[in-house]
Amino acid sequence: MSEDREGDFRLVTLRSGARAVRHAGHGEVMHPAGGPWEEARCLYAEQLGVGARLALPSPEPLRILDVGLGAAANAAAVLSAAAGGHPARGVELHSLELDLSPLRLALRAGDAFPFLSPFRPALKALLERGEWSEGAVRWRLLAGDARESIARVPPGQELVLFDPFSPRANPELWTPAFLSRVRERCRLDAPGALLATYSGATPTRVSLLLAGFFVGAGAVSGGKETTLAATRLESLASPLGARWLQRWRRSPSRAPHGQPLTPELEARLLAHPQFAP
Repeated sequence: MSEDREGDFRLVTLRSGARAVRHAGHGEVMHPAGGPWEEARCLYAEQLGVGARLALPSPEPLRILDVGLGAAANAAAVLSAAAGGHPARGVELHSLELDLSPLRLALRAGDAFPFLSPFRPALKALLERGEWSEGAVRWRLLAGDARESIARVPPGQELVLFDPFSPRANPELWTPAFLSRVRERCRLDAPGALLATYSGATPTRVSLLLAGFFVGAGAVSGGKETTLAATRLESLASPLGARWLQRWRRSPSRAPHGQPLTPELEARLLAHPQFAP
């Protein structure tokens, strides 16, 4: 295996100078906007408020679901945020990943991903044993098809890092059916759960709404608006409303991912409690 390649993945250099991992088949780059660390920190760790969640007194750990471990940038960002201050809770992280080649590549190219340095022992343990723990932090890797491994994720997940490849390259993980299963694993009582994803596309938001999430505009990353979803409407600063519905009615992409928009689905979306008068 060459120094800059592992399986279907290889290292590339972005315009910003940051290094990233690209899939050689469909050509998609992991974290193309500003590089892995910048996007992981801003889009996931900061937007989901990891520090604030850890400050909530609770006997239960902060449960985080990482859909698409990839080269572990998102997981490293949230664990770095958890390491600061004096958290009142422990952390329980579950990472789902089908292909571990990006992680092996990132560990081999250590200089390209310096933010992974503090987590190298943990990541090596994940590859070898599927789990790692230290102090109040426990990290578990669920390798394989996420549609199957999601059943092994314990309930009560508070934060979801939703970062699979795009709907074009990985369509099965963006459907209302799979997102419904993600929501089933989420915490529903206060303070509820938050899900962040890089996609701001209309079909993505329709899929999340049909899965039962409340949906809003997320942070801007790489000049594009992302999406923030929640199990409780009050958790969203910018929920989709009447203006979004008007644009959706005129959109050529009104259907959710993976299925046509039937009259039944349209009625379900319009009856969503988020759009109640």
